[in-house]
Amino acid sequence: MLLYQDETHVRAYQSLHATWSEVGKQKQVLTYGHHASVTLFGALNAMTGEIVHQTSSSCKQEDFLLFLQFVANHYKEKLIAMVVDNAKIHRSQLIQDFLAKNEHIMLIYLPPYSPNLNPIERLWRWLKETVISNRFHPTRSSIEEAMNSFLAEISKSPDDVLRRLGIA
Repeated sequence: MLLYQDETHVRAYQSLHATWSEVGKQKQVLTYGHHASVTLFGALNAMTGEIVHQTSSSCKQEDFLLFLQFVANHYKEKLIAMVVDNAKIHRSQLIQDFLAKNEHIMLIYLPPYSPNLNPIERLWRWLKETVISNRFHPTRSSIEEAMNSFLAEISKSPDDVLRRLGIA
């Protein structure tokens, strides 16, 4: 099974993008001035379009290990080739020790600075355009709720996800 993995940070910073509005009325986006955020770990199944994901409050090697365990449990007894970037958390000794004990999971490292080779990067852009562009989320739970709603909605049509991400 081939998975494309990455993590992203969805922040409550106002991400303003071009939008339509009534002539003479500028779009207003509220803010509290605080910066709630959610880290999202995800893996895209290149064959089925399924997205396995898990939220976290940080992006450390321990969080990535928890995600690897989550994926291993989700795809029990399957051989997993997971494409990852060269982030430090993917290469840590903690992760290498886990992989040595779980030989059914293999990490394939992309060349440095090549996000264009990982289709899940396009999923993160789509998610952020939908969830945070021109919107205000006052709390971390509000961000999580919007993210989960987006991911649940797109999971209904995995073939469309693969087409949108340029895999199908």
